Amino acid sequence: MCHSLIIPFATGVYGEFIVTNLMNFQACFLLANGTAVRSCLKLFILMELTLTNSLDFIPLDFKRQNEESMLQESQSFYQLMAQRRTIRDFSDQNVPQEVLENALKAAGTSPSGANMQPWHFVIVQDAAVKKRIRKAAEIEERELYEHRASDEWLQALTPLATDANKPFLEIAPVLIAIFLKKFTVDTSGEKHKNYYTSESVGIATGILITALHKSGLATLTHTPSPMKFLGKILERPSYERPYMLLVCGYPADDVMVPNIKRRTLQEISTFI
Repeated sequence: MCHSLIIPFATGVYGEFIVTNLMNFQACFLLANGTAVRSCLKLFILMELTLTNSLDFIPLDFKRQNEESMLQESQSFYQLMAQRRTIRDFSDQNVPQEVLENALKAAGTSPSGANMQPWHFVIVQDAAVKKRIRKAAEIEERELYEHRASDEWLQALTPLATDANKPFLEIAPVLIAIFLKKFTVDTSGEKHKNYYTSESVGIATGILITALHKSGLATLTHTPSPMKFLGKILERPSYERPYMLLVCGYPADDVMVPNIKRRTLQEISTFI
């Protein structure tokens, strides 16, 4: 079967590029001027890569809801998320493994730049490894509180009653180390650059926190800076950068949290 695709291009001269028989990538070039050959070849290579890596398309699995149902769902979800709080006092009770796996699978559905999915989650439950992470994290935290942090930053932290001691890193049953992959390495060992990595991993992390909260677990986002020790302790490749350490588990009995207020809709949004 023969398909023809005509693509105009601008190279200082005028011409057209015709690709015939796309299945076999056979091409002929109709050029108004021979100086356009190089640009035309580049275009053909780009098209060949696009065609060989193209995906099949399938019907969208989407069911439209009536407005009453939409309103109920949105209100219910808001109320659920309004109950989410960051905690620092965890129970050491183990959590169901399948719950963790389902939450991670939910995070894996996140949108990402060019669908490269540039994240990797390391689930730490081993007590010895958690102890090593705590020790390394507290070294960085002490440096932060004593030297790195500005007075303004320390004043902002004061109402939250935080300090360099991080016992939750050992007490909580699960630590999820989230890594950002600057590259993806395929089975042949070839590197492929990832795009919009910070945005993509940030969205996936948000979905993970939401899934864990929906499942009845509490979390704490912990970001000691720098976090290079995580890659070393967990033996991650150099092209993966530590993004966040998510502490996860059940709240301790009678846990207390700061009486904070969320900003209003008018403060956080603008409708145009």
